[in-house]
This record gives sequence, C-alpha cells and structure tokens, in this order.
Amino acid sequence: MSSSVSESSATAARQPVSGAWRIVAAREMSVKLHDRNFLVSTVVTLVIIVASILFSGWISGRATTIDVAVTGQDAATVLQTGQKIADSQDANVKLNTHDSPDLAGLEQQVRDGKVDVGLIPVDGGWRLIGKSNENTDATKYITAAAQQISVERNAKAAGTSVQQLQSGSSVTYDLLDPDGADAGTAKVVGFVFAFLFYLSSIVFGMVIAQSVVEEKQNRIVEILASAIPLRQLLVGKVLGSTAMALGQLVLFVAAGLIGMAATGRGSQIGQVAGAAGWFVVFFVVGFLALAALWAVAGSLSTRSEDLQSTATPLSVMIMAVLFIGIFVSGVGQVVASYVPLVSIVAMPSRVVAGTASWWEPLLSLAIMAATAYGVVVIAEKIYRRSLMQTQGRLSFRQALRVED
Repeated sequence: MSSSVSESSATAARQPVSGAWRIVAAREMSVKLHDRNFLVSTVVTLVIIVASILFSGWISGRATTIDVAVTGQDAATVLQTGQKIADSQDANVKLNTHDSPDLAGLEQQVRDGKVDVGLIPVDGGWRLIGKSNENTDATKYITAAAQQISVERNAKAAGTSVQQLQSGSSVTYDLLDPDGADAGTAKVVGFVFAFLFYLSSIVFGMVIAQSVVEEKQNRIVEILASAIPLRQLLVGKVLGSTAMALGQLVLFVAAGLIGMAATGRGSQIGQVAGAAGWFVVFFVVGFLALAALWAVAGSLSTRSEDLQSTATPLSVMIMAVLFIGIFVSGVGQVVASYVPLVSIVAMPSRVVAGTASWWEPLLSLAIMAATAYGVVVIAEKIYRRSLMQTQGRLSFRQALRVED
C-alpha cells in the first residue's frame, strides 16, 4: 500500500517537472497580457498603422488643384485641352482658369499667390510664369496640350490629319509578371517588414532579458532551479515570448491588409498577403533564436545595469537587419535573402516585389531553421552555465568555460 502511494507521489512530482515549461510560458503570456503599457502600446501602434495607410490613400486619391492665370481666349483653350489630357490619364489634377487683363496683372496674381502659374502667348509658343518653384504638373499637361493643338493646326494647314502624322508611332507595354506589385509598393512593404521586425525584436527581447536578470538579481532563480530544470525555464520563457510576439505581429499585419482594402488597393492584397505570410513564418523561426540570445544576455548580467553591456551586440545586430532590410537592393538583396535573420526582411521583400522563385523562400527558411536550432542549442548551454553565477558579469567566452 505504502509502495503504491510512494509511486503515485513520485509520478505526480515528475509530471509538473516535465511540463514545467508550459507553466512558465503561460505565466510569461499572462504577465504580458495584464501589462497596461503593453496593451496601450499595441493599440496605439495598430491605430498608427491603420491611420498612416488611410492617410496615404487619402493623399494619393486627393485631386491636385492648379490655379492658372491666363490672358486671351487661346490660353483658355490650351487649359481646356490640358484638362482633357489629365482626365484621359486618370490623373487627379484640376486646372482652374483665372482671367487676367494683361501681363502685368497676371504677374501680380502670381506674386501675390492668388494663382499657382500664369500662361501667356509668345512668339512661337507659350510662356508659363511661376513664383519661385516650377509646378511640374502644370508644365506636363499644359505643354502636352500646347503640342497637341499645334500638331492639329499644322496638320490641317498641310492638308493631312493628326492620325496620319502619328502613324507608326504607337508604343505598347507588356508585363511579364502582371500580378507582381509595383516597385513603390514593394519598397513600402519592405520598410514595414523591417520596422515590425525591429519593434518586436527589441520590445520582447528586452522584456526577456530584464525578466531573467531580475530573477537572478533577486535570487528567485535559485528557488526555481530547485524545482524545475533550467532548460525548461528557458524553453518556457522563449516560447511564451515568441507566442506573444507572434500574436502582436499578426494583429499588425492584419491591420495593414485591412487598411489596404479600405483604401481601394484590393488588387495588391493578394501579393502583399502572400509576402506577409512568409514574413510571419520567417519571424517566428528567427525570433526563437533571438529570444534565446536575449535570455543569455540577461543570464550573463548580475544586475539590471549590466544589460546595457551584454545586450549591445544583439541591439547592433537587430539594427543592422533593419537598415539592410530598408536600403539593400538588387544583387545585395538576393544575397541578404539567404543570410539568417536578415532573410526575415529580405526574402519577404523579394516575394512582394516578384523577384523570388517559388522555391527560394523554402530554401532560405530551411537555412534559417538550421541556424536557429544551432543558436538555441548554444544559447541554452550558456544560459544554464551563467544563470547561477552571481560573482559578476560574465562574457560569452567565460560562460562557455563554466562547467555544468
């Protein structure tokens, strides 16, 4: 009887130990979900993402009004033709005509800022008058209108037609990858990926490091070490923080896609959503390694002040990924898309730009996963060996020399 009770007690004791990482992970998530600063910052970031997308959509969809002072009926005709050309090109440009009695009055309107430009006839063509900067839209559409009217008049005088004069001048434009996103969209999405990576890595990484060093500084880790293996403590912290980072990242990505749909960019959502999916997968795999390294940064410290030194290499590495993700292009981006951690940003950016073959993300992800596994194994060893050392701050090399 007593033997059965003893065996049952031993089994009950082993079960919590073997599943202790789940308790640690649940606690990490619970603490974060009850952290008011975390919740407020998440909501604020969501609002900023949606607001920025809506604002950019509003700016791009807003008509540009150009007030033009003119003298004479011919100038008004040029503006009418320029408006037709702008409308035919789906340009959000509105040319408003303001009559002026003479050149002096026209120039005065421009100086006073009542109009953006002035248009007057001169020998052999037309003259645009601005105040201090050239209005490129006015130049574009008014010049095109003046040329069109001139060609029509010259064709009529020569006894031919504009169509005959333009015969053989048509140009067609075929896209080899019509489903790919344009370069501007790809650049913006790449910047967003880089920013989200940096934000999540720094915020959640510092939380992990701070948690570890506080447990070490307050000697709580000694109590935890007597109850559960340190390996399970690390696993719980890494998985709990990764789950929270993933949840927050999915919210941000979803907000961005909803914002794109609301601003009439539905045709690009498919391409961007596919790249965003790859970004989330790459981030999760890479953050597992980063989370383990942040835990190591905390374990090497004996007090909170030491984190500035032990976490500096990680901060520099994350900053490097941010800048490479934003500025690298061409061959450099192709190479970066296979470099672990950097590929978190570079490969999804290539996917949204349409420059990556279907197999490239899979190969890059495999390289990332293998690297992440190796980093976690080494980090776990350093974490176990340095966590119980309270004599002073350790370096990575010193921690590796400590015996288990």
